[in-house]
Amino acid sequence: MDHITFLVAMVIVAALAFDFTNGFHDTANAMATSIATGALRPKVAVLISGVLNLAGAFLSTEVAKTISSGIVNDHLVTPGMIFAGLVGAIIWNLTTWLLGMPSSSSHALFGGLIGAVWVGAGRQGVNFDEVVQKILIPAIASPFVAAAAALAATYFAYRITRRAKPATVSRGFRLGQIASASLVSLAHGTNDAQKTMGVITLVLISSGALAPGSGPPVWVILTAGLAIAGGTYIGGWRIIRTMGKGIADIESPQGFAAESASSTVILTSANLGFALSTTQVCSGGILGAGMGRRLAGVRWGTAGRIAMAWLVTLPAAAAVGAVAASAVVHGGTLGTVLIALAALVVSGVIVLLARRSPVDAKNVNDDRTTHVRPVAAAKARAGV
Repeated sequence: MDHITFLVAMVIVAALAFDFTNGFHDTANAMATSIATGALRPKVAVLISGVLNLAGAFLSTEVAKTISSGIVNDHLVTPGMIFAGLVGAIIWNLTTWLLGMPSSSSHALFGGLIGAVWVGAGRQGVNFDEVVQKILIPAIASPFVAAAAALAATYFAYRITRRAKPATVSRGFRLGQIASASLVSLAHGTNDAQKTMGVITLVLISSGALAPGSGPPVWVILTAGLAIAGGTYIGGWRIIRTMGKGIADIESPQGFAAESASSTVILTSANLGFALSTTQVCSGGILGAGMGRRLAGVRWGTAGRIAMAWLVTLPAAAAVGAVAASAVVHGGTLGTVLIALAALVVSGVIVLLARRSPVDAKNVNDDRTTHVRPVAAAKARAGV
């Protein structure tokens, strides 16, 4: 196996690994509010979300094209740079998952790629106009749009049902949440699975296996869809707890409003080729739904920490991608193997740390540890 073939194989494996982390990192986007309000049992919720993520992967390829031929110059990108970028994205996804912080998997991927390509090919390797137009502007605008839509929807939901019995309202909106949460899952598959499709397509183009400007082949769509669906079914329970319990006190009308607003924004942007962050959109929707019922229901401290994570995600992943690219681009096969081993070790350490304070389907709605760090929470439960 020559060096290029080895790198292409490594990129495909790393891309699917990233897609898997994207799935469990972002399960909360679709199902956190439905689980928090009791509209769906946790295990049922992640199963539905996984199936619909897979279905959504086949609905559109516009976002995949944005990544494969948009944010970086596919004539200058090499498989080694793409692999390094994926390492940056995976490490950041796992770090924020450990902290229960709903950062953007999308921006982790973009940051990792930008940092790696900048180191490997220079500034001309990154199409900064496309980055601003199709990543940064949507990143700034989309949470506010989703928040405004959810706030308005929440207000009108309570106004319209103000004379109805609370039990009837709750039951009706819980049923509605099953549909709205399912739509968010479908939208998530349409948007986020395409990012991995775009990465794999980019490496196939850069290695000469596909012509420049090509869309993702069917096998790429299928494997990316399966990877994100599998990760979704695993369930990112730590982040589900934060989004379901940590941002605002959510009732079923608010959950329905947040999910409906988020799915509308995500599906619209996917058809326009905007590779926005579903995490930011859904967090914005939950925040808007919280403000729509009563301002005191919003936990602004948690919202502020989430916003800070949004700000640092892209540069942090870019920094890791840049370091990895230095070793991969200049170290050849040995450098690639060493970076892969280092990534495996770091990932293993993060998983072991997470096991010290487990969050799963049984305790995801227990908000005792929502606002404290995982290790501190474990000590608190042990009486230390």
